[in-house]
Amino acid sequence: MSIRQPIVVVLGHIDHGKTTLLDRIRGTSVALKEPGEITQHIGASFFPLDALEKVCKPLLAKTGWKIRVPGLLIIDTPGHSAFMNLRMRGGSIADIAILVIDVIKGVEEQTVESIELLRSRRVPFLVAVNKIDLIPGWRPNPGKPFHETLKLQDPYVRRDLDNRLYILMGELSKLGFQSDRYDRVKDFTKTVALVPVSAKTGEGIPDLLLVLIGLTQQFLRKRLQTVGGPARGAVLEVKEEVGLGTTVNAIIYDGVLSVGDTIVLAGREKPIVTKIRSLLLPKPLDEIRAPTGGFIQVEKVTAAVGVKVVAPGLENALPGSPIYAVPKDASLDEYVRKVSEEIGKLRIRTDKVGVVVKADTLGSLEALTTELKRRGIPVRLADIGDISKRDFVEAKVVARENPDYGVVLGFNVRVLPDAVEESAGVPVFRGVIIYKVIEEYLDWLKAKQEERVRAVLKTLVFPGKIRILPGYVFRRSKPAIVGIEVLAGRIKPRVDLMDENGETVGTILQIQDRGKPIQEASRGMEVAISIDKAVVGRHIDEGDTLYVNVPEQHYKLIKEKYTDFLSEDELEVLEEIAAIQRRRRPVWGF
Repeated sequence: MSIRQPIVVVLGHIDHGKTTLLDRIRGTSVALKEPGEITQHIGASFFPLDALEKVCKPLLAKTGWKIRVPGLLIIDTPGHSAFMNLRMRGGSIADIAILVIDVIKGVEEQTVESIELLRSRRVPFLVAVNKIDLIPGWRPNPGKPFHETLKLQDPYVRRDLDNRLYILMGELSKLGFQSDRYDRVKDFTKTVALVPVSAKTGEGIPDLLLVLIGLTQQFLRKRLQTVGGPARGAVLEVKEEVGLGTTVNAIIYDGVLSVGDTIVLAGREKPIVTKIRSLLLPKPLDEIRAPTGGFIQVEKVTAAVGVKVVAPGLENALPGSPIYAVPKDASLDEYVRKVSEEIGKLRIRTDKVGVVVKADTLGSLEALTTELKRRGIPVRLADIGDISKRDFVEAKVVARENPDYGVVLGFNVRVLPDAVEESAGVPVFRGVIIYKVIEEYLDWLKAKQEERVRAVLKTLVFPGKIRILPGYVFRRSKPAIVGIEVLAGRIKPRVDLMDENGETVGTILQIQDRGKPIQEASRGMEVAISIDKAVVGRHIDEGDTLYVNVPEQHYKLIKEKYTDFLSEDELEVLEEIAAIQRRRRPVWGF
């Protein structure tokens, strides 16, 4: 039984060099064509056997080893957490993964998320420890296998690399994975292989590919066996091609797809049922999303493969859609229903209070909504396409109930010209890098919430405890002026003071420090205060302890929402004040 090429998924933290790593192997520059050099759509590249043999030639000659897989199909999955759902789709069809980790930065947030994803989907992986050329003192030797370039480094550089690998091994151990440098691994089923590489110089790339191929040949042979059957895949992009009309770029991860097959995929309004007119393959080593040398026409393709599908009626096809070839004896309605159900979970239309989300593909829409939900942000409407008048109307309806969610988030979409007027007053967060769109909205949300909190805090009376200093009575009445020490909390002008029995003794008119009026005095400060309505010797006296008379409603609000804004001593005083008040009225503050 023949074996197919393994599907390889590339994961990792943002900017750790995933696409650059593939570029080094591929000899193209897709990474430089992407916004912010962060891959935003799943890309697919086929690395044929002869290309793999060429890259691995020095090591193959040395080991006498043979490559038996027909090549590699690599899905370049974006590394940022906003693309968790795309990764799940990539992970579920992947045979093996390359986890890219920057040797300088080590394990970061999305590295952990990638590992958790691989663990949950049971996808085996190896680690490309990238950017070894940035280790201080490293002398680059472009394209050399790892051991050859390592021998040419100074001893202190080799020690530095080893130390960084040990740190990485420790970080991976905390996440539940035993790992080691690939040439020291005795059992690849129990230990994750770490392959030091430089995507920039090509050092270690032959080792990376050989370890990857070795693992698939040794442990995944049964999984790679092909049996034929109708094709299943995913739509990467919908593209207008000169002379061909609207086409779809797809990854076929199972079965056979032929010219003349009936296929079902998602459309803007309903599932599309159409017949394949022709199939186009990118030339080997070309990335299907950004080909540089045209296509080859074929009669059929067998998984795993990246293919361009030409068929009528694809104008409304949705990127990110599943694509199914319908067997001749199967029920077409069953496949239509399957696609409808799958897409219905992604396109959201509700009456609930939540944000409006627009994106260019199902994949990016899914990524945005998944990340928003993970952060507890409700979604009212999520759909494909440019931002329309209706989207702004929906956002304004939401804003009347909750201004925090009366916004529009858009990924890789524009505001339609006739919607510009309606957009007045609606915050719009748009961009071509998903994590930035979400971060901008969350930063705005945080600023708005902090602004509201500050506004409320200004109106609240905070707890304070003071002692009238003996020998510092400057005036006995109208108003009484005394020297005090702030024992805990804070005091401000215009707050009432009470004694230890809960009796109001007067209102602070002014606070002075060294003869100058101040707006607040806090714990440890010794200041002079003037107290309206208080008479020294009748209401207050030297040595007395007084408290800020916190209104009951303010106490409840502080306890309910704002204890984080109080210091430890303020919280203690707040409870002292409550205890005093409850001696007079037991239900006070409840």
